[in-house]
Amino acid sequence: MRVFLIFFLLAGSPFWPFDAEILPGDPIIIINKKTNELVWLDHGEIRLRTKVATGKTNDLTPEGIFTVTVKAVNPYYRKRNIPGGDPRNPLGSRWIGFDARGTDGRIYGLHGTNQPHSIGEYVSEGCIRLPKRSLESLYEHVSSGTKILITYSDKSFEQLASEAGAQ
Repeated sequence: MRVFLIFFLLAGSPFWPFDAEILPGDPIIIINKKTNELVWLDHGEIRLRTKVATGKTNDLTPEGIFTVTVKAVNPYYRKRNIPGGDPRNPLGSRWIGFDARGTDGRIYGLHGTNQPHSIGEYVSEGCIRLPKRSLESLYEHVSSGTKILITYSDKSFEQLASEAGAQ
């Protein structure tokens, strides 16, 4: 009885890993903060590889396995009240939000930038900036529920995908 109670309590916990399961062949986005690179794998094949920008400090961009929960075209930038599509909007043309740190996909995301020279640098407040063309391609192919692995590692993308269960 005690074991059942513990299992029941853990299964309802936000720390239970059921939602983080990745099966071989599942699409997955992997970001390596050490190299500021992103790959998107689908059916075990790399479909996109690009440089990205991540957090100004290592702790700003969260690490772990997350889930895409929100997608938006021409996202509105709430912090500074800048409408989507406005050239001043730092989010660019697309938003792919994920559920890091208990958020609902509206705080952390993959997005474009109005500062393309920042790609490859450590400059964001925690999000991952992509070049416009790469972001728009990724946006068209990635659906809600896709897993995102963010790490700081010396391992290859193939090793990271294998360890996550995607290969």
